[in-house]
Parts: sequence; structure tokens; C-alpha cells
Amino acid sequence: MDLATFLIQCLNSLQYGLLLFLVASGLTLIFGIMGVINLAHGSFYMIGAYMAFALAPIVSATFGGGFFSTLFVGVVVAVVLGYVLEWVFFSFLYERDHLQQVLMTYGLILVFEEGRSLLVGDDVHGVAVPELLAGSLPLGDLMTYPVYRLFVSAVCLALALGMYLVFTRTRLGMMIRAGSTNREMIQSLGIDIKFLYRIVFAAGVAIAVLAGMVAAPVSSVYPGMGNAVLIVCFVVVVIGGIGSIKGAMVAALIIGVVDTFGKVLLPQAAGVLVYVLMAIILLWKPDGLFKTA
Repeated sequence: MDLATFLIQCLNSLQYGLLLFLVASGLTLIFGIMGVINLAHGSFYMIGAYMAFALAPIVSATFGGGFFSTLFVGVVVAVVLGYVLEWVFFSFLYERDHLQQVLMTYGLILVFEEGRSLLVGDDVHGVAVPELLAGSLPLGDLMTYPVYRLFVSAVCLALALGMYLVFTRTRLGMMIRAGSTNREMIQSLGIDIKFLYRIVFAAGVAIAVLAGMVAAPVSSVYPGMGNAVLIVCFVVVVIGGIGSIKGAMVAALIIGVVDTFGKVLLPQAAGVLVYVLMAIILLWKPDGLFKTA
């Protein structure tokens, strides 16, 4: 492997790891803070990708905007969707066992898949890269790297920084962290924990939808695309430590490196390397790399 190829694979692993973190951070928020096993989280990623495909002509005809206007509209729709879903379905699951959570969220997967089939069909679709980001940067004499992939990495880093600041520097973050530790105490202080959980769930859905929208021009849009992402995201959450945003970031970057270089160096075994890594880490640290208090 020459230097240019190595650099490209490093950038690919960074971009894939950051995108994984973007999806997994929403899952670890819902799982770690609210205590709900949400199997439908991968479906939100799929919904985001299909939004990037289906909303683009509608937004262009209505507002005259392009890809970035579609991103904004999609995130707004995702926040509303997350708020309504938490109110109608997930608010009844907090006091129930995990089996009922799994059954209900699996049912949502089937509903979302059938709705996607009825509204958009079962074909594979492509989403065009915006013209502003359609160029490439030279790496060496023969190789180039797409600017859009760097944009995806920048979006993920910006959101990671934003989540860190919200959780560590704001009153809302303090209430969310306190609510995940002692729900009864938060309620006794006069804080509406139900509304707080709806904000957390809506934010988790919006992050997953945004990840699907920015990933659509790279990965294309196809049925069932959320299922594989869900499995890897659960691996990220387990390796990083349930409820730990920092752990999700570290675990996603590690998985990005292992998966990307595994496909290049050991293509026949690339599919199991991530799970072997998870088994090794859990033997070493059963609670994940960063156990939350």
C-alpha cells in the first residue's frame, strides 16, 4: 500500500467512523438516557436517506433551494416526527420491560418499511452531490479525494462539538443528565421529565435522519438500508459504553478504521472483524470503554 492509498483509506475510515458516530449518538441518547431499546433507530437513518431523495424536488419547487435547504426541511420534519412518536408510542414504554420495548420498536420497523414501499417504491435511487461540493482534492499525482466526503466529516465533527457543549455547558444538558440518573428527583424539583424526554427523543431522531440525508449521495438510497446500520450502531454503543457520548465517538472511530482497512487488507474476513473487536473489548472491559456513572 503506497502513501497516497494509505491516506485515502485513513480519510475513508475517518469519514465512516464519524458518520457511524452521528447515527450511534442518537441511539445512545435514547438508550442510555431514556432506557428504551429502540430497534427502529436504523429506520430513522433510512427515512433520512429517502428524504434526501424525495424532498429535494418538493423543496426546490416550493422554496427554490437545493441540497442544503432540503437538509434544513428534513431536520425540521424529523424533530416533529420524533416528538410525535415519543408522545404516541415511546412514552408508554419507560416503566415496561425490555421485551415489550423490542416488540413495539420492531413493529415500527415493519411499519416504516411498508410505508417506504408504498410511498417511494422498492427501487434503488441515487442522490446527486451538490454542485458546490462536487469537486475533488488531489492526493499525489494520480489520486483525488471527493470534497463531499470531507463535508460529511465536517458536519459530523460540528454536531459532535455541539452535543458536547449542550450536555456539559448548558442548563438543558444538566437536566438531561440528572434525569437519566434519578427521574423521581427531577420531577420533585418541578421539571417536566416527560417533556424533557420528548426533546431527547426528537433530537435523537433528528440526528439519525440528518446522518441518512448527508450519507445518501455517498451510499445511494435502497430498501432495508437501516438494518445493517442499526447492528453496527449497537456495536458502537456497546463498545463505547451505554449512555456515553465520548465512548460512542471513540468506538465509532475504532470501528471505522477496522472496517475500512479490513476491507482493503483482509477482504474475506472483513465482515467479522468488527464483531471480533467487540468480543475482545468486552472481555477486557465488560461495561464498555467508558462506563457511565
